[in-house]
Amino acid sequence: MDDALAFSTLVLALSGQLVQEIHTHVSEQGFEDVRPAHGFAFARIAAGGATTAALAGHLGVTKQAAAQLVEELVRKGYVERHPHPHDARARLLALTETGWAAARAADQAARAAVTPWQEALGQARFSQLVADLTLLAPPGPIRPAW
Repeated sequence: MDDALAFSTLVLALSGQLVQEIHTHVSEQGFEDVRPAHGFAFARIAAGGATTAALAGHLGVTKQAAAQLVEELVRKGYVERHPHPHDARARLLALTETGWAAARAADQAARAAVTPWQEALGQARFSQLVADLTLLAPPGPIRPAW
């Protein structure tokens, strides 16, 4: 296997492992009704200025699918809608206290999930890996699809 294919395969495998570990930890913290897809929505909503249409674009889904996801998150108490200051038809989305608590649980889980990687590489190599990946990663909230 060439380096490019090996890199792609390994990054995808680590990404899948990371998502699963975060999901498991978040569930163990009492957020059993949160799915990994919700985390991608939380990332965009937490950044501010999110509408259902913006969330649809971020997630790479239709506006109808995003509206269903938003309705589910509102019903579960993770998200609330507020009037948009410049568009009477749109609503700004915001995380509730419960939504922020779930996001904090995910942040803790993400840190814990990479602790074995830090230990395996050592802090200096791990920091260099973070710096290298920062050069390659696009800016902005985490997205499931492009």
